[in-house]
Amino acid sequence: MRNILRSLTTASVLLGILALSSCTVGPNYKRPIVDVPGAYRGVAPDLTSTEHQSASEASQQETPATNSTASLGDEKWWQVFQDKELQDLIRTALKNNYDVRIAATRVLQAQAQVGITRADQLPSLATGGNLTNQRSTLPPFPAFESTLGQVTASAAWNLDFWGRYRRATEAARATLLADEWARQEVIATLVADVATDYFQLRDLDLQLEISKRTLSDRQDSLQLTETKEQHGLATLLDIRQAEQLVGTAQTSVTDLERQITQQENNLSILVGNNPGAIPRGLTITEQPHVPEVPPGIPSQLLERRPDIREAEENLVAANAQIGVARAQYFPQISLTADAGFQSSALNSLFTGPAGLWSMAGSFSQPIFQGGRLKSNVRLAEAQHEQLLLTYQQTIQGAFRDVSNALVGYRKTRQFRIEQERLVKAAQDAAQLSEVRFKAGKTDYLEVLTNETNAFSAELTLAQAHGNELLALVTLYQSLGGGWQE
Repeated sequence: MRNILRSLTTASVLLGILALSSCTVGPNYKRPIVDVPGAYRGVAPDLTSTEHQSASEASQQETPATNSTASLGDEKWWQVFQDKELQDLIRTALKNNYDVRIAATRVLQAQAQVGITRADQLPSLATGGNLTNQRSTLPPFPAFESTLGQVTASAAWNLDFWGRYRRATEAARATLLADEWARQEVIATLVADVATDYFQLRDLDLQLEISKRTLSDRQDSLQLTETKEQHGLATLLDIRQAEQLVGTAQTSVTDLERQITQQENNLSILVGNNPGAIPRGLTITEQPHVPEVPPGIPSQLLERRPDIREAEENLVAANAQIGVARAQYFPQISLTADAGFQSSALNSLFTGPAGLWSMAGSFSQPIFQGGRLKSNVRLAEAQHEQLLLTYQQTIQGAFRDVSNALVGYRKTRQFRIEQERLVKAAQDAAQLSEVRFKAGKTDYLEVLTNETNAFSAELTLAQAHGNELLALVTLYQSLGGGWQE
């Protein structure tokens, strides 16, 4: 038996060396050449200087970004979003969110599939045995008893001369990497969604604060107007106009309270909790963010963006599947071997001379398949072409996203700066109108108009602060940030 096993082992090693040195049909993967711009479009040379310029002047200075290697996308999410409460929400979401957990299970499935596919490259071994005891006492024949014991080991191997199984394993590994990058994309999207919802919530909080303060001031103004009317210093029209201001602020408070509750519910579900209150950290105006964001080199985006990496790994898998399809044109060679012992006496099963072994080889060569093999190759090539176009489209979309986000962040910042000036002017006009009305120099209509303008301008400014942070989140995500752990 030792000689038999030694012979089988030697033959397996020689055949393995032969199989490994054999050819692998199908094209080897090469990263496609893509049109990568030298710089991102949509960045001003000095964003800080635009704070002291009008939006039109800053727009005239728009130039492509410089080729600095530093990029916001390389930063960890906790370095970009420094609000402690927001960081806790993101960590909770990464732990509890169902989309992230589902994506993780897809990675586990792909890992198992790699193991299943790779097993086809290796020989399969099995062992077995049986024991048969037969006794007869049927007259007039003499009684007899026989025992037969057998132990066998078998091996089978489909030789991978043409690389069919190696290409299939290559495709399975690429699919595993694609699923891993898809998981990273889910993580990046989740981080961006949590930050977006949190900033929107803090924006609503600021609007509610403004509305409540305005409501209180207008209620005081209404009481004053009613007092003046009682003394003949104001008219009933003045009272009704003051009531309009109170009503406008009151409806704004009511609507904002509704939006805040709904936003809290949405954010709670996003982090994997039941609807409930959300802890607050920094106000929307206290959130730290730099005025100028380094975008980095455009070519780095191909390595940083998870969706681009996922698309490329899918392309690698499709490229390997072409080899799998082409390998089916060639003969499939299989080896089988059996060895063991057989004896009528159990105590001499492994010592007796009754050894058995066999070895066989077979091959099958497709001759006529009705065009099936050719169609399989065409299908694999067409799928590869589709994924190649998808890869190129994803890259173009990524450059568009970055350019739009760069412009969006810069312009929302400029809008916020201009809105701050507008709020100051509107507040001054409202205060002057109030002084003029108290002095009897004008009617309450002027107060109504300027108060309404000032209130609207303050709410717009609060939204501008929120939009600036939302633009930062969009820019961070478009640059491929958020998935780094």
